[in-house]
Amino acid sequence: FFFQAEDGIRDHCVTGVQTCALPIYTAQAVLLATGGYSNVYFLSTNALKSNASAIWRAHRQGACFANPCFTQIHPTCIPAGDAWQSKLTLMSESLRNDGRIWVPKKAGDARAAHQIPEDERDYFLERIYPAFGNLVPRDVASRAAKRMCDEGLGVGSTKRAVYLDFADAIGRLGEATVRERYGNLFDMYHEITAENPYKTPMQIYPAPHYTMGGLWVDYNLMSTIPGLHVIGEANFSDHGANRLGASALMQGLADGYFILPYTIGNYLAGVAPGKVSTSHPSFGEAEEATRGRISKLLSMKGKRTARELHWQLGRLLWDHVGMERSGQGLVSTIEKIRELRAEFWSNVRVEGSGEDLNQALEYAGRVADYFELGELIALDALARDESCGCHLRVEHQSPEGEPIRDDEDFAYVAAWEWKGEGARHALHREKLAFENVHLAVRNYK
Repeated sequence: FFFQAEDGIRDHCVTGVQTCALPIYTAQAVLLATGGYSNVYFLSTNALKSNASAIWRAHRQGACFANPCFTQIHPTCIPAGDAWQSKLTLMSESLRNDGRIWVPKKAGDARAAHQIPEDERDYFLERIYPAFGNLVPRDVASRAAKRMCDEGLGVGSTKRAVYLDFADAIGRLGEATVRERYGNLFDMYHEITAENPYKTPMQIYPAPHYTMGGLWVDYNLMSTIPGLHVIGEANFSDHGANRLGASALMQGLADGYFILPYTIGNYLAGVAPGKVSTSHPSFGEAEEATRGRISKLLSMKGKRTARELHWQLGRLLWDHVGMERSGQGLVSTIEKIRELRAEFWSNVRVEGSGEDLNQALEYAGRVADYFELGELIALDALARDESCGCHLRVEHQSPEGEPIRDDEDFAYVAAWEWKGEGARHALHREKLAFENVHLAVRNYK
């Protein structure tokens, strides 16, 4: 994957890694609409094919990466059944409109949900946030659920779940109304868990979901590489530190329908016509680098699979760069990621060859990108020494566990620039200016 710009002519060469025959393309402009990077956590609500390789390779070629530590954890997901599950299932946030979230008041209570009387249940969101109850924002609900489970109040076989109960809604509205509102979601839950949510409370737990960070873009949706445009979740532009529900759809519509059709045309109008020949040395260098990477991945014949190493990386990020982060934990995690990446490049085993479609090879290449991206996520979280939106540093919270921002020192977009293999990223700070809507401290009590 290579981008090249010189002498006012901006062409882009992209090399694919499906076979050893690497196709080469040129274009006056390139558009990336490749989604977010939550799969760096191993388990997420994203499709398995959603990955960060396109934006990460662009970053390595000069596109700044903005706010990588702003990763949203969604509170209403079906919990993982075991350590090697391949992905998680998102249950729509709309369920919190009528469902009530609770845990037993007694730690280690092994009774079934229907056996626990009302006065022995803790509807903790309603208790902690009486003004908003179960409708608090995603980061608030997720952290509260995690705290309950950390205190031994979790439910289910893994004890990493809380109940989402519709008994009150069914009693108040009737089952027919609840079925009309949520029938497809209830059916999906039943198919996955073999439990009937009309009779038994759902079990939910937070999971990595949406990434507010991404490649930096200007108001024309162009990155710091001239001609490279980025839309949707692949860029950083709209959501700040905490995306609100349904606003991803808003961004997709705005970027794809109302902004890019005009701005990319405006860009192309200023580009001199003509096409750079693929005989340019840059294309040969890109192909040689790609073949070298493939050869190295296939030749190591180590003892670890890419999936094993990805799982370890995901656990590190989930435990220390997930819902809660600490300075000490981040420093330790960065060092462990570097050690794990070194093991990957010395001890991974990728079966097959590069002559044909090889999904194991493709996946190993993505995991290699995840190690670098995971380190940058942790570095960004360490540099942002405050709590802000989805980013909670445990050193910066109130006695009640509410985040404390530092607007004087950290009201900026963090745009990270790749400086080369083995070199430290450069941090560029784009100050945030609020003219019509001013910064305020949120309170959901």
